[in-house]
Parts: sequence; structure tokens; C-alpha cells
Amino acid sequence: MAVAEMEARAAAIAAGTAREMVWLLEHPPIYTGGTSADPAELRDPHFPVVQTGRGGRYTYHGPGQRIGYVMLDLDRRGRDVRQFVHALEGWVIAALGDLGVAAFRAPGRVGIWTNIPDLANDGGVAEAKIGAIGVRVRRWVTLHGFSVNLSPNLSHFSGIVPCGLADYAVTSMEMLGLPTDFETFDAALALRFAAFLQTHSSTAENWA
Repeated sequence: MAVAEMEARAAAIAAGTAREMVWLLEHPPIYTGGTSADPAELRDPHFPVVQTGRGGRYTYHGPGQRIGYVMLDLDRRGRDVRQFVHALEGWVIAALGDLGVAAFRAPGRVGIWTNIPDLANDGGVAEAKIGAIGVRVRRWVTLHGFSVNLSPNLSHFSGIVPCGLADYAVTSMEMLGLPTDFETFDAALALRFAAFLQTHSSTAENWA
């Protein structure tokens, strides 16, 4: 299981027997619950529900979505979890920007957001979520990370209240008419990776 492998790697990093790593992957259709997950927000869980130790509530993962597990040693880089989360958001926002997505943070709401046409308001726009952030820190090593919607089946989000935000839509690169292949998105992440690490105390040991 991917989470077990991630946790084993993070433990090895904390023990000094493994290098830091960013692991990019794709999950089968599942719902995952964070430490703040409310069972009432499972509307119609027609996929397996996996409880994880990350922060946040329920979200969906599945084909067409890029998952990034980020395992960095904050004991060496600086014990500032808020800075890490802010930098992680900034990394994803910058990568999306290079691909034509005007992504942003929304005060008081977790995740990565962008504007889409508001069908209820001719000519207006509405905020929609294109990426999720959920992290955990154990022994000052980070776990979990981000997910970005490239071309998932967005109807699969209907089985939950995504991240507890019932009043906002989810969107994807596909819905925005932008590149949806993993290779293009991963290249954008790689291009912005050095800037992401510059917010911490040293350079990366491993990119994978």
C-alpha cells in the first residue's frame, strides 16, 4: 500500500538511513479521511474509504489525478510546519501557473483554487478547487502532500463533501481546456522544485 511505503520511507529519513524524497503517483478510486474528517460528510461512499493520518477532511483520489507525497526532513531544514505548508502550496500554484492556470490560495479555505465561469451569473466567475493539500509531520519528517486534478472523473467527488466545503465546486485541467498529461505537469513541478526548496534551509537530496 502506498501509505505504508511512504510511512516506512519517512521513518527511515528520520532515522538517518534514507534520503528525502518526493514521490509522484496515481491512486485507484478511493476516498481518504484526514484527522478532521466528519462521517456526516460521506454522502455516498461508492469507493473504499481509507483513514489516513494527514490533516484535513475527506477527499477523493483516482485516475487522472496527480498525487505528490513529499518527505522532507524539517529537523534539518527548519522546524516550521506553517512555512512548509505555505511553500508546498506555492510550489503547486507556480507549476499550475506555468501551464496557464491562474491558481491561488483562498483565506480560510484549504487547497489550491482557481476561477471558473459561474453558470448562475452570466459573465461572472466562481471559485473552484483544483488541488488539495494535506500533510502530517512525524519526528519532524513530512508525510502526505498534495493532489492536483488533471483529468479525473469529477462526478466521483459527489460521494463526499470535498474537504468539508459543500458550497464550492471542484474543477480540473481538463475542464479548463489545458494539458492533462502527467509528463507535462510533472515537468512543471520539476521546473519549480528548486524555488520550493529555497524556502527551507538546504538543498534537496533526492527528487523521485
